[in-house]
Amino acid sequence: MKKGTVLNADISSVISRLGHTDTLVIADAGLPIPRNTPRIDLALTHGVPGFMQVVEVVTQEMQVEAAVLASEIKQHNPQLHETLLSYIEQLQQHQGNTISIRYISHEQFKQLTAESQAVIRSGECSPYANIILCAGVTF
Repeated sequence: MKKGTVLNADISSVISRLGHTDTLVIADAGLPIPRNTPRIDLALTHGVPGFMQVVEVVTQEMQVEAAVLASEIKQHNPQLHETLLSYIEQLQQHQGNTISIRYISHEQFKQLTAESQAVIRSGECSPYANIILCAGVTF
């Protein structure tokens, strides 16, 4: 469910169409995107916009009840992993709900993107900077 306003028309549109349990992927610049999954490409150059910038903007507008991460992020990108966990904790407090986090292999992650409403591609170029957000309800 949509919570506010975003300037990017494609992102605003996909968030407004999300129903309970629908998913939206925020990806780094290298994640393969399935041919039939809509791509919202924000990548301008290496690191622009950054993964966390996109996560923060999207979650200002989207009610989140769960998140899926590739388990490899723990070992290969621990700094981003900690930043993301801290942000999710803040988001839980802001939204007033618990956000469950599930870890799966990167291969499984790539397969799940095909079920997503869209993949938002950031300019992030650090390993495993990807998240699947599961839409919640505001009531």
